[in-house]
Amino acid sequence: MKTLFRVLDGLILAFTACLTGIVMLRPALWVLIPAAIVLFLLINLFPSPSNLRFRTARLRICAEGTDILTSFLIGTVITSALHLWAAFSALPDHAAAFFLSVLAGIIVLSVAFWNGIIRVYTTSIQLGIKLRIIGLLCGWIPIAHLIALFKIISVCSKEVAFENDKLLLDESRRGHAICRTRYPILLVHGVFFRDFKFPNYWGRIPKELEKNGAVIFFGNHQSALSVADSGAELTERIKRIVAETGCGKVNVIAHSKGGLDCRYAISHCGADQYIASLTTINTPHRGCLFADYLLKKTPENVKKTIASSYNAVLRKLGDSHPDFLAAVYDLTDERCRQFNENVMDSGQVYYQSVGSRLNKATNGKFPLNFTYHIARHFDGPNDGLVSESSFRWGENYTFLTPKGKRGISHGDMIDLNRENIEGFDVREFYVQLISDLRERGF
Repeated sequence: MKTLFRVLDGLILAFTACLTGIVMLRPALWVLIPAAIVLFLLINLFPSPSNLRFRTARLRICAEGTDILTSFLIGTVITSALHLWAAFSALPDHAAAFFLSVLAGIIVLSVAFWNGIIRVYTTSIQLGIKLRIIGLLCGWIPIAHLIALFKIISVCSKEVAFENDKLLLDESRRGHAICRTRYPILLVHGVFFRDFKFPNYWGRIPKELEKNGAVIFFGNHQSALSVADSGAELTERIKRIVAETGCGKVNVIAHSKGGLDCRYAISHCGADQYIASLTTINTPHRGCLFADYLLKKTPENVKKTIASSYNAVLRKLGDSHPDFLAAVYDLTDERCRQFNENVMDSGQVYYQSVGSRLNKATNGKFPLNFTYHIARHFDGPNDGLVSESSFRWGENYTFLTPKGKRGISHGDMIDLNRENIEGFDVREFYVQLISDLRERGF
């Protein structure tokens, strides 16, 4: 049905675009003008009744934008073909009619194009900055502008369908609260990040979990400290949550270095009595060999300069006493070997882990597309930062390898880029992860 409306809209656009020339050659057909104007307005305001099924205004507007852009392509092809034919049959006898028709066609199609492009640019999340810029730059290059437009339509169409299906899924299980665990969830970030509300380190995940009944807290710890200092800070945070809510314990979901911080908190800071479960996400439990190499090869004065610059920035972002080098050193292979010898698991806590693999460097956002090659050279297959061999910890281990060439990066695992990845729904993964904790009694 949607395809039919797009074709009909394209035909109407082509008819409206060519109407000026038609009327000039056949004045008696001027009576068609009011009807053409009404139809033109309708397809620009309400391109397809089927869009009413989408659950939010954002999705409806984005869907309408893709419909209008598709109709624009169809209308452009038909209008161009008709004017090409007219160039041979109408010129030179009807030159004025021909050129006025071309001008009217450009105006009509331009209105449709900008209507559609503004709709998708202002409502789509998946287009991203890169594709938006490519679309604007290629808009002036023949052939390239069609390729870019096809890509924009494809991305937005998939986004609308995917997001609407997610909304329908959440509506279907609204009363079940499948993420309402016995203990609340504490999300613990990795190194060099903070728990800002905007942008959220965990992307769209917290909101999705809350829609399904989860109670969420954040670590709110500093971004760059040693594992020991971060562990102590997180322990105090957990104690406050337990004291203020009376929840007794928390379920911790920790990403990257946050997993090491929490293991230390459990083993050495007394957090074991306040933590029911620890799920580590892409945590370097066995360190990173490339970190050892870089730290050994980098001159001391260079390391100190880099650390000083980072620490200055981190202070401005809210850290009271950041320590860049301490955080980095604790991620090395050597330090993690020592860590695993001295940090024992608690029998009171359920441990599990998750890992993923990035299959191509180009599919990782900066800087993971750069560090992927370094990590692969020293550590083998990795997520752009941490090797496969470093992820596993605890009773249960999940390794994510979706079909296709893309894979899942270190940042993808926390929805850092808010990207819908084919074959991997990061939000639903966390919903099922928390649902599993609920079924286990946590």
